[in-house]
Amino acid sequence: MGQERNTEMNNKHQLKNTPPQRVLDLEPGSTAADWHRHPNGGGWVYRDAQVAETAYVGPNAVVCDRARVSGNAEVSGDAVVRDNARVLGNAIVSDSAVVRGSAWVYGVATVLDRAVVFGNAEVYEHAVVRGNAWVYGVAVVCEGARVSGNAIVRDSAEVRGDAIVSGRAVVHDRAVVSGEAIVSDTAEVSGTAKILDRVEVRGDAVVSGSVVVSGDAEVSGTARIHSGEWNEQK
Repeated sequence: MGQERNTEMNNKHQLKNTPPQRVLDLEPGSTAADWHRHPNGGGWVYRDAQVAETAYVGPNAVVCDRARVSGNAEVSGDAVVRDNARVLGNAIVSDSAVVRGSAWVYGVATVLDRAVVFGNAEVYEHAVVRGNAWVYGVAVVCEGARVSGNAIVRDSAEVRGDAIVSGRAVVHDRAVVSGEAIVSDTAEVSGTAKILDRVEVRGDAVVSGSVVVSGDAEVSGTARIHSGEWNEQK
């Protein structure tokens, strides 16, 4: 009887420490022997990944491929950090967010919900990427900037300061959105355009080329600005 009980307990222990199929599928051909639970949080770590003891990996989170998580960084919820991605410092990747490719998330940056950061993108300082937002290419989201909704920041674009990119807005090429600027709805900012100060670009507006929009200007509706310098003070 005692032996049967021990066998049952061992089977339960083995089941508990066997990666679920969704985890195994992240590394095709991998077996339970290729994975271990991180001591701080109990999340799944693949054999080639590197996670510091000081980092936290929650019980349903995954770090795989050759990804690295260091410092006091947190990977929690159902989040996945994979490929050659880096999550460093006090950064947080949570919910169902994914950081992959060669992307870096560091400082006290946060990637939440179903957001994806990939390619060679960087999210750092106090920046927040959330919702269904994508940040990729060599794009940068930093300082106190926020990217949310279904927004996309890609190529060599930068979102910095306390700027907000939301809705289905797209910021790409080498465009910069900074200060307290807001780009929302289905607006697009591209080329080498700069959206500065307290400017709002919304609706179906497009700002492209080498234009600089600053001050308290508002670009909305179906407006198209392709060049020049706009400065409006309230």
